Amino acid sequence: MRISAQLEARLRELGAELRPAASLAEHTSLGIGGTTDEILLRHYETVPKIMRLLAEEGVPHRFLGGGTNVLVDDGELSFVVLHMLTSALGMHVEGNAAYVDAAADLGATVTFCAKHDLGGMEGLIGVPGSVGGALRMNAGAYGTQIGPHVREVELYRAASGEIESVRDSEIRFDYRHTSFAPEDVMLRVKLELPSQPFQEILAGIKVCNEKRRSSQPLNQKSAGCIFKNPPGGSAGRMIDELGLKGHRVGDAMVSDRHANFFVNTGQARCVDMLKLIDLVRERVRGAYGIELENEVIVWRN
Repeated sequence: MRISAQLEARLRELGAELRPAASLAEHTSLGIGGTTDEILLRHYETVPKIMRLLAEEGVPHRFLGGGTNVLVDDGELSFVVLHMLTSALGMHVEGNAAYVDAAADLGATVTFCAKHDLGGMEGLIGVPGSVGGALRMNAGAYGTQIGPHVREVELYRAASGEIESVRDSEIRFDYRHTSFAPEDVMLRVKLELPSQPFQEILAGIKVCNEKRRSSQPLNQKSAGCIFKNPPGGSAGRMIDELGLKGHRVGDAMVSDRHANFFVNTGQARCVDMLKLIDLVRERVRGAYGIELENEVIVWRN
């Protein structure tokens, strides 16, 4: 979708920058996605005004975080993409509290906190993407989830059209799911973390990194786990037991290292990845009677 010159001028007045005809394939870890205009936002306080402006102009839009858990449709997209940039003071620590921009990189946040002797999030060090994306899906790995550390989230609340602060008692964190509305936009988060010597945290980080390197296709384009694990089960184990590692549709392939990772081996399209997802889901349903639920978020036109 293309932004008009008049709308671009109004966005510029609010401190936003337009990047026309941006390729989403260059902004997603899968390397898949069509083209559309991208709007870069630098000032959190302008988000309500920009959202109202887009609504007045009838411009469909979606917010893109780190682009690591999303599968975007091919071709020219019917919506523009908004991308929040982290501020100059994107992270700071006060006692056991870390205040972090939602646009900040999750791994960099874990490292920043560790250098201030704040631990508890070592398992998240290799989870790709932004802090905001981690908040939205309650990201977790190796027994760690971000939800238990959250004390307050500042967000643009779509229902009210304003920026609000939400306490942890008002948020429900479940397995790969939270109570935030899909239209809400994460801006900042306050995390409360236990004090721990840096060297101890670093040792934990190294263990998690070694586990990841030994089991995940880190050097290939992927979106992490494609499916959520069913209650008491493992999606990757079931897919592996069905002998589907290496199965492919075009350049979309089930990883030969981790069966719940689907990788782009070259020029895979969204349609290829969707066909592979459907095929694997059908095989698991037929063999185990289990309906796998997507963990990856699919953006269709």
